[in-house]
Amino acid sequence: MAITKEFSDSMPKLGFGLMRLPRLEDGTIDVEQCKTMTDLFYNAGMRYFDTAYVYEGSEAAAKQFLVDRYPRESYYLATKLNAGMPGLDEEKAKAELETSLERTGAGYFDFFLLHALSRNNKPKYDDWGIWDFAKKAKEEGKVKHWGFSFHDDPELLEELLNEHPDAEFVQLQINYADWNSPSVHSKEIYEICVKHNKPIVIMEPVKGGTLANPPQSVIDEFKAADPEASVASWAVRYCASLPGVMVVLSGMSNIAQMEDNLSYMKDFKPLDETEQAVIRKVQDILAAIPQIPCTACRYCIAGCPMKINIPDIFAASNRVTIYNQTEQAAKAYERAVSGEHAKASECIKCGLCEGVCPQHLEIRDLLEECAARFE
Repeated sequence: MAITKEFSDSMPKLGFGLMRLPRLEDGTIDVEQCKTMTDLFYNAGMRYFDTAYVYEGSEAAAKQFLVDRYPRESYYLATKLNAGMPGLDEEKAKAELETSLERTGAGYFDFFLLHALSRNNKPKYDDWGIWDFAKKAKEEGKVKHWGFSFHDDPELLEELLNEHPDAEFVQLQINYADWNSPSVHSKEIYEICVKHNKPIVIMEPVKGGTLANPPQSVIDEFKAADPEASVASWAVRYCASLPGVMVVLSGMSNIAQMEDNLSYMKDFKPLDETEQAVIRKVQDILAAIPQIPCTACRYCIAGCPMKINIPDIFAASNRVTIYNQTEQAAKAYERAVSGEHAKASECIKCGLCEGVCPQHLEIRDLLEECAARFE
């Protein structure tokens, strides 16, 4: 059964993104903290949990802090099949679903997504029959609803929805900073989904955490408008206020972030016109600041033969550009290139990173600029 408007409208608007879970010093996921976060989320009436095959450790941890502790029919669990990662063939790509079922022990997924559709990986999803595979998984009861997450231009999204009108929902990168972005196209891709009557799941509402700690000029605008509201709350409420949005995913990393999100999303109120005007002013401020629009999804690291910690290098560079924190940025860069991770200047320009980057960044050129800045 397709997702009905009543179903999507009645779903609590906040989703728990399981991509940036808290980790212990040894790098493993802090399951005990995740249990507390899940209890807070669940007890506030929220029900949507989002993981993926490629989120390291996430699916297995979800079994411990969610699946083993709550009645299966009482929450929604989403995962994704990624056919675009290096080293896959058709058999390995399709096997991801069974692995995800084993890791989570969930029995089925309420929402199943073809992950990070773009021009670079579309041929694999087409040639390997992944679209039909998702439909068959639904027929077999392994998934209840299927759709796809998207990272590309409006023309491709229109093409995909015309080719696959039975896709039940679409997950889009939308936030107020990217709304008029010429590379992310948030406004245009949102409008295409609305035109096709597709319920929308929003990812990156806080832009990988960037909008929780924006430039001081942006913070000043928000605090002048509402001294009590967190800066991140503006970003999440902006997305949840858009018509047609089923749920907004927040990749929460600690209890404090969970408590903050729940403080304004438990009894969600859409932005009013005065608040929308504040957002428009902030958009103008951000548009005037040049920065690397990396969301730290970390897909680029998996296939890098030099193990370059690309997102952390870009984050260090942005600390100089946005905040003029030269000393702190230099220390951040040193941490990013420590251990097994190569320096920015050691990039061999193979281009594997650019092939999987959802933001379509010219990573090789940007690494050259970072090398010049820090080395």
